Amino acid sequence: MLLLLAAAWIDPPTTAVQAQRHLQAWVHGTPYRKRYKFIPLSQISPNLQHAVVAAEDARFYQHHGFDWHEIQIAADDDLEGGRARGASTITQQLVKNLFFGTGRSYLRKGAEFTLVPLAELFLGKQRILELYLNVVEWGPGIYGADAAYHAYDGTAARNTGREQAARLAAILPAPLKRRPARMNQYSALILERMRQMGW
Repeated sequence: MLLLLAAAWIDPPTTAVQAQRHLQAWVHGTPYRKRYKFIPLSQISPNLQHAVVAAEDARFYQHHGFDWHEIQIAADDDLEGGRARGASTITQQLVKNLFFGTGRSYLRKGAEFTLVPLAELFLGKQRILELYLNVVEWGPGIYGADAAYHAYDGTAARNTGREQAARLAAILPAPLKRRPARMNQYSALILERMRQMGW
């Protein structure tokens, strides 16, 4: 809880996901190069901010950490034997990235359930989005919008257009497998969601 409170003012030097990936590389004897530079939200294009919200958590500005509507839809799909879908909010994903890594367990879910409302209370929406865009994994060893732009586009994070922002947002569900250049269909869907949301 104290680390979460500190995140309101202190930019995290590392995260649980970053430590996990480093350890995995060491265990498997594979090279690991971490690219991570924290930048203010004001230096991240509004196009990317909007694309990520549209792709990852359309009701980000309406909920208080948990999107109960999406959770209900996911539960109904599961009961009907449909394809499993995620219902995690940006706040939940931030807490997971900062403190728990990518593993799944009931213990982690319980701790996450406790920390998510505190994150909303201590940090506020703008800081949550700023932290998320800076710590989320965008590819092997690539963390944050600044590193993603340098890796995939060669430009500064503040200068991205709508289409490139949508392509970057499209890789977030599976950043170790996806690449922006191949995200034609999903990036088009994200652009349409952005348009529907008034962006």
